[in-house]
Amino acid sequence: MNEQTYVGGELELFAQARNWKNYWKSKLRGEIRGAVLEVGAGIGSNTLLLRSGAEHRWVCLEPDSVLADGIKNRIASSPVCQNCEVRTGTIASLPATEPFDTILYIDVLEHIQDDRTEVERAADHLTRHGRLIVLSPAHPWLFSPFDKAIGHYRRYTIGMLATLTPAVLRLRRSFYLDSVGLLASAANRLMLRQTMPNAQQLALWDKIMIPCSRIIDPLTGYRLGKSVVCIWERKD
Repeated sequence: MNEQTYVGGELELFAQARNWKNYWKSKLRGEIRGAVLEVGAGIGSNTLLLRSGAEHRWVCLEPDSVLADGIKNRIASSPVCQNCEVRTGTIASLPATEPFDTILYIDVLEHIQDDRTEVERAADHLTRHGRLIVLSPAHPWLFSPFDKAIGHYRRYTIGMLATLTPAVLRLRRSFYLDSVGLLASAANRLMLRQTMPNAQQLALWDKIMIPCSRIIDPLTGYRLGKSVVCIWERKD
């Protein structure tokens, strides 16, 4: 089953970051289709955000059994999530031949020590032209006490993620998001060194900085940001 206990304590807090979640959703939603595997589904907030009901299958995979039970409770009343399946485990615990059209790692890959093997396993579960979507915190130089406190092994650049590309995948799109939030992350890394933002700081980022980033990011060509997105497609 590969059951694990999640060490972070930020999931409920960041579930309130609605502007941020709607921002990255707007960039990823068009890539999600068919049978979907959401790896590291956490508390289910991203499931509720992304599930449209058009997907013919949605599997929430979460290695922490307590969180997995919480997902079931959280999505139980959602009409579009009635046929979502919640499993406790990791991608290594899936049947080898189980296929998916879309595999999601939303702020998850940075928690996995052997990320190369993880991406290779994900690629093995993709159908032809299936999509692997990764959203992760960006830039190793921003690695802070916050990252360490919630179990991050690393932060990524586009180049770092590109080097993980298995032979059966091609990198379709890659870009950064939240150029203004990059300043907040830099301030925490260089000055505040907090292990967790407080509710007021989160609200300032989500309600003020994110709307600004939505204006500025296109002007930079999505070359700056505190988060990075890579989308791969299976070639064969």
